[in-house]
Amino acid sequence: MPQLRLALNQIDSTVGDLAGNAESIVHWTRHSAEQGAHLVAFPEMALTGYPVEDLALRSSFVTASRDALHALAARLGAEGMGEVPVVVGYLDRSETARPRLGRPAGAPQNAAAVLHRGGVALTFAKHHLPNYGVFDEFRYFVPGDTLPVIRVHGVDVALAICEDLWQDGGRVPATRSAGAGLLLSVNASPYEREKDDTRLELVRERAREAGCTTAYLAMIGGQDELVFDGDSIVVDPAGEVIARAPQFSEGCVLIDLDLPAAGEVPSGIVDDGLRLDHVTLSAEPLPPYEAELTAGYADRLDDDEEVYSALVVGLRAYAAKNGFRSVLIGLSGGIDSALVAAIACDALGAPNVHGVSMPSRYSSEHSRDDAAELAERTGLNYRTVEIGPMFDSYMAALGLTGVAEENLQSRLRGTTLMALSNQEGHIVLAPGNKSELACGYSTLYGDSVGAYGPIKDVYKTSVFRLARWRNRAAEARGQTPPIPENSISKPPSAELRPGQVDTDSLPDYDTLDGILELYVDRDRGRDAIVAAGFDLELVNRVLRMVDTAEYKRRQYPPGTKISAKGFGKDRRLPITNRWRESG
Repeated sequence: MPQLRLALNQIDSTVGDLAGNAESIVHWTRHSAEQGAHLVAFPEMALTGYPVEDLALRSSFVTASRDALHALAARLGAEGMGEVPVVVGYLDRSETARPRLGRPAGAPQNAAAVLHRGGVALTFAKHHLPNYGVFDEFRYFVPGDTLPVIRVHGVDVALAICEDLWQDGGRVPATRSAGAGLLLSVNASPYEREKDDTRLELVRERAREAGCTTAYLAMIGGQDELVFDGDSIVVDPAGEVIARAPQFSEGCVLIDLDLPAAGEVPSGIVDDGLRLDHVTLSAEPLPPYEAELTAGYADRLDDDEEVYSALVVGLRAYAAKNGFRSVLIGLSGGIDSALVAAIACDALGAPNVHGVSMPSRYSSEHSRDDAAELAERTGLNYRTVEIGPMFDSYMAALGLTGVAEENLQSRLRGTTLMALSNQEGHIVLAPGNKSELACGYSTLYGDSVGAYGPIKDVYKTSVFRLARWRNRAAEARGQTPPIPENSISKPPSAELRPGQVDTDSLPDYDTLDGILELYVDRDRGRDAIVAAGFDLELVNRVLRMVDTAEYKRRQYPPGTKISAKGFGKDRRLPITNRWRESG
């Protein structure tokens, strides 16, 4: 059987950085070529970054993407890499789609190209366009209508883009009809908790359906709220895994594949009305290798390590790609700010993390001590700013009571953090978790201030679990656990009045998170939640809190998405809304 050395480059791209992304593609193509690769691939929209959102509707950006693609092809040829076919994702436009109501202006396409011998040998666009969760691709793109196939060293390779594998029909069955020996899919595929198992089963199923070896290449890194975990996979026609790349790690997976020889050049219309677009790049098979490369199977991360890694990668990417070098965190001594501080230290390095303790008259001594201990354990920069004098001045002028008095403390802390941010150039990290955001248990312009919320998609019960995991991981490596035990074990409290604990206002977190997971993540109604075993009165209370807090969530900063339905693009509800599940 003919052989082919495939190079799958799971790289991190930055949206809009055409020059920087092209430089990365050149670097990894050179690496792949030096390792003897015969076909090199990069992720979905690697040249433009993903997702480009409304940039797709700007004709200037589409033109810049196309120009950058041709310049990249010419550069690869000029620098001695032109003989190696390179598959790279980019933003294109359809030349045949006519303007009409409901079609994106300019007919942009989520496309990929095959670069060869200094030029563009083949282009194609994503056929299936996702329109769920964080995806709005019907808004931005028009679909492709071809099955692209390239013949490389006597092997026919069918090409696809991400959703083409996730949806039934289209390019997968068309690959079988065309008799291709390899199906190569380039993907962005944002991370979600436990998605790696779903992804593996999907690739196995599609390989069996296509009847050929299938390679699934995914992006890594972060873009705004999205994280990409890599986890590229190659399986044989029976669905058995022959290579799997690490999660959250940039690099090149090289693998030698024994593939069936191509037959007659296929043509015509194949499954789902797709027109076959076949280009022969090299017809003759390669001579047998002296030694074959076996890519191997990277160890999987356990669930907690996977989620924690996603949170670290998300914050690191957001800071680096937006030019921020340091962060500022209000340290209360509680579990949320402690976990955010640990994530920040792992993402940016402790010297670039600044913690501020801002005690008031209601702050317990142990909370002050816990904040200081966290700083000592992690090595982050630490200071104390007393808010008592500010609080007294406001109270003398306004005479606030009750909730207004409590929230004043939080707002003074928020103002202090933003003032230090302006003065010193750090970005503020908001420490709110998903349970609090769901119920509106936060103070606008207080603890909700910040440029990024690292744990905004992490329920409180998971906050505790991740904190314990991070400490265990440190102990296993012979390091000091970053989070004080007291921050984990003590009852959570905002400490805005004497003796206050979270359960004064919220159910216990195990119960609360169970209800929220059904209502927020799974869109279950009240009756279904009660049928799952929760008390009717409690369900009504929680659902009312969630429904009335939408205006707060709209004003919360972006943060890393780790679930199938995070607050933001995943879950879009009207602020002005009189429908209540609770009656």
